[in-house]
Amino acid sequence: MGFKCGIVGLPNVGKSTLFNALTKAGIDSANYPFCTIEPNIGIVPVNDSRLDRLASIVSPQKILPTTMEFVDIAGLVGGASKGEGLGNQFLSNIRETDAILHVVRCFENDDIVHVAGKVSPLDDIDTINTELALADLLTAEKVYQKAIKNAKSGQKEGLPLKNLLEKILPALEEGQPVRSLEFNEDELKLLRSMQLLTSKPVLYVANVNENGFSENPYLTQLEDFASKENSQVVAVCAEIEAEIAELDEEDKQGFLAEMGQVESGLDRLIIAGYSLLGLQTYFTAGEKEVRAWTINIGDTAPAAAGKIHGDFEKGF
Repeated sequence: MGFKCGIVGLPNVGKSTLFNALTKAGIDSANYPFCTIEPNIGIVPVNDSRLDRLASIVSPQKILPTTMEFVDIAGLVGGASKGEGLGNQFLSNIRETDAILHVVRCFENDDIVHVAGKVSPLDDIDTINTELALADLLTAEKVYQKAIKNAKSGQKEGLPLKNLLEKILPALEEGQPVRSLEFNEDELKLLRSMQLLTSKPVLYVANVNENGFSENPYLTQLEDFASKENSQVVAVCAEIEAEIAELDEEDKQGFLAEMGQVESGLDRLIIAGYSLLGLQTYFTAGEKEVRAWTINIGDTAPAAAGKIHGDFEKGF
């Protein structure tokens, strides 16, 4: 498994259209809020020319690329953390993801309604960030009460967790994401155990129209905002990605060339995602299979071997 990304955004920003294109899942992407009722999960193989070249040399029985998992939940609205729209239950479906893909509408189209009545990337981001922070606040407050009791009883992690939450709670009360704070290694270990949504790295996906990759004021607004919080933006046209998903490899390359692009939106998302999470790929090759594995940048050889089997790491 490569990495797992939760897809969030307001209704009608193109989340499900993008998910369909990336995973070829074909779920409903109708033009009304909450068409995605249950979370949709898609596992996508990661294209890698190095894997193909290696396979051409070895001629294995099987070729196994690494994968990326997408979890698409219902579009969020203001009040989602309190049960508005389809409610807080859907936020729980992305707590176990490695990163958040935040899809933001950066196009005008009178035929596609916007839940707020106007296209405004920064307002959309603020709505989503507020709901994620409020959801985290509910979680953190519950953990804090338990940490206070554990600290009084002398439980080992009680006091460190209490101190960490006293650092986190004021930020969440102001609607600030946890990832905007700085933590030491011990705090990060405790933080990961809580699986707070706003502690996860975010990749903004700007959904633009066919001509919206340049001279697009909405895209510029989003890029300026993301740069201030050291986040990345990947611009895609979900409608184009849906067309690309139906093509074979040869036609796909021709289509991209006509569009003046070298890579599909999926490929650019994966590259950005790997960078965001500090990941890299290594390969194993043999007669039975040539396979790609995902590891963290900086992992040792024994740790990489452990991805194949735990015993390999122990006996390395």
